[in-house]
Amino acid sequence: MTTHSSNHYFVPHGAIYPVALSAGLLSLAAGFVFSVATDKNQDLAYLQTPGHWMMYIGAAIILLMIFKWFGAVVIESVTGQYHKWEDKSFRLGMIVFIASEIAFFAAFFGALFYMRIISVPDLAAFDPAFTPYKDFLGTWPSAGPGGVVLGTEYKPGTLNPMGAWGLPAVNTALLLSSGATITWAHWGLLKDNRKQLVLGLFLTVALGVAFLICQAFEYHEAYTEMGLTLRSGAYGATFFMLTGFHGFHVTLGTIMLIVILLRSMKGHFSSKSHFGFEGVAWYWHFVDVVWLGLFIFVYWL
Repeated sequence: MTTHSSNHYFVPHGAIYPVALSAGLLSLAAGFVFSVATDKNQDLAYLQTPGHWMMYIGAAIILLMIFKWFGAVVIESVTGQYHKWEDKSFRLGMIVFIASEIAFFAAFFGALFYMRIISVPDLAAFDPAFTPYKDFLGTWPSAGPGGVVLGTEYKPGTLNPMGAWGLPAVNTALLLSSGATITWAHWGLLKDNRKQLVLGLFLTVALGVAFLICQAFEYHEAYTEMGLTLRSGAYGATFFMLTGFHGFHVTLGTIMLIVILLRSMKGHFSSKSHFGFEGVAWYWHFVDVVWLGLFIFVYWL
């Protein structure tokens, strides 16, 4: 086992994980390209093309390498290989990662504000004698010049937005509650109260899963009853891009919380060493804040 001093940064032995993970990513991307390039009309066994098999193999390699790599990091942590320098670097890395996530969502919020405040009113303000969009309205939500897609047809008309005070309000309560439960779990960890830590994490996971279930019901209602899809003009595109990516982040956060819960049940983390917990808690609070922005600017206003 590698010896370690608290005054030196821990350097692990060489590992195959980065190379194998890169190979998995290459296989996944190349398989996607080959599958898209396949002639669906000529190939009756479309789902069994080499491109699709490359995607399956690439995805399997990625999942296996992530599991093995993260497992190695956990082992290094519980065996006391990490000290103050590693803890500092982990925190800086997590801060930079969350900053990149802020930039990611800022781009989509920026697109939403640009359309609502600038492009949609400008398109509606064109001289009717020259504009190709004579029936275009500068109101929000906008269905775009072609109207709403119902089935396979474009039909002009106004678009009914997703209401704020149904499932979105329930989801807001769920996520705000989950922020409180993970904070309560953190307080338990700082007191080395394992029971409070585990219970708080369990409640947070349950609330995260409940959020995802409610969002699935919301999407089903949007597609089957409201005619609201990704093709429903500017509003539909921004609605599903913003809420969909947020739902993806909630899914990742819930998976991470489950891992932290299982580790906590095994006795990992203490009041003096628990960055794994803190990193996930930071991420979860970030997800909460993004949802508040979505609720205000996508659902409410």
